[in-house]
Amino acid sequence: MPHDHAAAARLVVLDRDGVINRDSSEFVKSADEWLPLDGSIEAIAALSKAGYKIAVASNQSGIGRGLIDDAALGAMHEKMCSLVAAAGGRIDHIAWCPHRPDEGCDCRKPAPGLLLQIAARFACPMTAVPVVGDSLRDLEAALAVQARPILVRTGNGEKTLAALPPNLAGIEVFNDLGSAADALLAE
Repeated sequence: MPHDHAAAARLVVLDRDGVINRDSSEFVKSADEWLPLDGSIEAIAALSKAGYKIAVASNQSGIGRGLIDDAALGAMHEKMCSLVAAAGGRIDHIAWCPHRPDEGCDCRKPAPGLLLQIAARFACPMTAVPVVGDSLRDLEAALAVQARPILVRTGNGEKTLAALPPNLAGIEVFNDLGSAADALLAE
């Protein structure tokens, strides 16, 4: 797929669980349970230092399910941002959906609401903006706004790759956020 990189703002959107940190089928419920994947913090810092704005877009239905509260989510995000800052980078914006899947909101991925919030926040279209995820819903949300879907094999990535629909055949796939970031930095 050709990409017009000149038209894209220097923005990259990252899913959180399974891309930046270890995912859990039991939900990540505290800052202590929030554990970065190898190389992910350094990858974010490298993109940030190279001039990319970093946004995180995360479904957090654990809030709607009553498993975590805003304070716990805030503590996780504080830890994530602090680790990135300690590595010399910064996360510029975090957008999350607190709703359960059955609530029919427009922000829970694969709906494009979180990506549209990020587009508004940075006053730039999402066209060709790299969106890195490990689940089909991340990639579908990216397609919905003409962004550039990138799959990593961490988290749910291997399962997602094994079941990619035809409209996502041929998308970019990387072992982890570190290798995806290296590819973006080499462009």
